[in-house]
Amino acid sequence: MQRGWISPASNCLRAATRASSDWASNNVRQTLSDVSITRTGRPIIRIQGGRSALGASRGCTVVVPFREEMAKRHLKVTGDLGRVVFMEWDIRNTPSIEESVRHSDIVYNLVGRDYPTKNFDFEDVNIESAERIAEAVAKYDIDRFVHVSSYNADKTSPSAFYRTKGRAEEVVRSIFPETTIVRPAPAFGFEDNLLHKLARVTNLFTSNHMRERFWPVHAIDIGSALAVMAEDDTTAAETYELHGPKNYSMAEIAEVVDKEIVKHRRHINIPARILEPLADMYNRLIWWSQTSSDSVKREFIDQKIDPKAKTFKDLGIEPGALANLTFQYLVSTLAMFKWYSLTGRAANVPE
Repeated sequence: MQRGWISPASNCLRAATRASSDWASNNVRQTLSDVSITRTGRPIIRIQGGRSALGASRGCTVVVPFREEMAKRHLKVTGDLGRVVFMEWDIRNTPSIEESVRHSDIVYNLVGRDYPTKNFDFEDVNIESAERIAEAVAKYDIDRFVHVSSYNADKTSPSAFYRTKGRAEEVVRSIFPETTIVRPAPAFGFEDNLLHKLARVTNLFTSNHMRERFWPVHAIDIGSALAVMAEDDTTAAETYELHGPKNYSMAEIAEVVDKEIVKHRRHINIPARILEPLADMYNRLIWWSQTSSDSVKREFIDQKIDPKAKTFKDLGIEPGALANLTFQYLVSTLAMFKWYSLTGRAANVPE
């Protein structure tokens, strides 16, 4: 049986593998093509079955550490019975981390946060948690470790988020040199923080006239890339910049969103010297993610791609274009919300 571990930070990025030494004692017949040898010389046996998007569909047991009960329950039905296993954990509780990863062949670290809270700052979430997870991976000699970082990760960046992400990459590589580092661009998909954020009426204030430029990437493509990495040991110790095929400004994407939802969203520009302290105060008053002073700083930083890093092309994946998928994630979703509204159920329809 294969088994693995992922973080609770994403719904669509889940894949992990595990081979047990006693599996061969059962009566299930495997061909030579079903067996591959990992870097440590242990076999990974690919078992058919399961329906998880990236995990159980390859016969894996996916271990999902969680903090909040309600935040993980929808993942239970993404795999066959027993394929998706939940374990409660805390980034400050080392034994819970070790218990989550100790029986895995591959660990994906998707833990991260782009805004601080009263309980966890950027260093806590982006650096210290990555360090503890990497130490657990090294302690139990896990075959593979994939660390999902961020685009623009740079320890010299003026943004605390980018700065801590850059520092975390150095930390995990120093502990586990064969770490695969993945730097995804801003992602779009179901329940994303890009298209749906621009579609909401609450997304009102900006600070750089929406001039920030980046290559938006389809979340499903990121998941596909992570799945390839699970089965290809040549991706170990490599760095990947996962970005879409076209560069956009935030204003250009806002225009695409406005056309799809047939509404015009107003955006009021406020100078950074005024918006930053206001955003910082707002972030301290509410517990859910809306804005922060660091998010205002990031509006002035365009995405930079490391020319030495590998991309989707090296994984044999052709990334989808944003312009071809906005209908799927905006119009069809909006229609579903309206249906819930007509049937008397709660709906969160952008107005």
